[in-house]
Amino acid sequence: MARRPKVGILTFSDGRAYAHEPQIQENKAYEERLRRKLVEAGVDVVTGELVWSNETAVAEARKLQVAGVEATIFNYAVWAFPQFSVVASRFAPGPYLLFGQVNPAKPGMVAVLAAAGALDQMGVRYRRVFGEIEEAPVFQQVLSFVRGAHAVASLRGETYGLFGGRAIGINTAVAPTDLWAEQFGIDVEHVDQWEIVRRATELAGNARVERAQRWLEGHVKQVHYDGQQLTPEKLRLQIASYDVLREIIAEKSFHFVGIKSQPELTEHFVTMDVAEAFLNDPYDWDGPHDPIVCATEADMDAALTMEVFKHATGSPVLFADVRHYFKEHGLFDLVNSGAHATYFAGRSLDPETNLRNVELKPQDFFFPAGGASVFHVAQPGPVTLARLTRERRQYRMHVVRGEFVRLDPDVEARLITQVQDNWPHAFVRLACSADTFLQSFPANHIHGVYGDWVPELLTFCWHLGIEPVVVA
Repeated sequence: MARRPKVGILTFSDGRAYAHEPQIQENKAYEERLRRKLVEAGVDVVTGELVWSNETAVAEARKLQVAGVEATIFNYAVWAFPQFSVVASRFAPGPYLLFGQVNPAKPGMVAVLAAAGALDQMGVRYRRVFGEIEEAPVFQQVLSFVRGAHAVASLRGETYGLFGGRAIGINTAVAPTDLWAEQFGIDVEHVDQWEIVRRATELAGNARVERAQRWLEGHVKQVHYDGQQLTPEKLRLQIASYDVLREIIAEKSFHFVGIKSQPELTEHFVTMDVAEAFLNDPYDWDGPHDPIVCATEADMDAALTMEVFKHATGSPVLFADVRHYFKEHGLFDLVNSGAHATYFAGRSLDPETNLRNVELKPQDFFFPAGGASVFHVAQPGPVTLARLTRERRQYRMHVVRGEFVRLDPDVEARLITQVQDNWPHAFVRLACSADTFLQSFPANHIHGVYGDWVPELLTFCWHLGIEPVVVA
């Protein structure tokens, strides 16, 4: 199961006993309001005693360290000695958010500003939020900070499984492993694609694979067997490849993966479309599972972007090419034969809801080995799209808001036929002009989730010193 965000709260008080003690219950009440809102949003929260001396600053901060929190909120509702915040920052896990509660009868805002100045002098990085925690815009700022910190912490210690190497000359699909280790705490382990071929060939005829084939045939809208590019035997090879990948991922404790595919597998074995789709999905023929981010063409920075999205949102993540712009409709068509999860076909965690909109179609001339392409059209809704790339070894993240849309069925079918009628599509209207996007977006692959997650991505970038580029 995916880990929940885990944050610590340190609430600061006056360093004079005669001023601290009468305010204990008031201070704890403000802390409880903050704690309760975070818990209701699915965040694990660790609190301690009020901090009102250097000794309590050290002791309570160390408790958070032992508890393994991913970030610490410094909470202020009354006047608090600024030195306590400085001392706590030596032990409490960062990053830090300074939260100023609304309490006009007490100088809590003064405490925040004084602590901020003291932390500035120490070179400690932090963010500030002021307001009533029950107000949606205020809480969203706090929650975005927590989720961004969770994404950063979740990456540390992960292992990326790289099956193959650079595919069809895509330079932006290859990232330096030393930079990943240094900046994100991620290790990269290579596995030859032959391991997929070797194991899947042995597995393709067993009863488990045949059961999965029957499940797919019974749940998708249609399987378009053509006797050449898509046959029952080739579909079983694709299913077996998925099972093999799940085995290798478990054996090697991979957290997310990428598969080269082209040209070796796509010319001489079968495509990985079925495997890539159901790795990224929250289910398969055995039931629910946490999505395992998988990038086709072994695109490392695609997989990294998707893994950030997954940790920040908890949702399945789109992988697609920026394929075409329909000027007359003001829509980009995001298309890719590989890692486009069937989740987007119905925007549901229920496979039956999604798969009734999915067709398995024969691959075309791009992939002579054949196999099924997982065809569907993404359901409508607001989306956040993004991509991590590098300029002279410095990471940046391009982010753009948009909306997936559906069109009149006849119009939609005509547009799909113009582009590619056997691959999945997502029609998106971006929040920026087409020219602005095409002049600035730095890769052919793009990734995203439903909803507005721009604040979380910006917070993630702030945590790691990554330049955010909001395309608008």
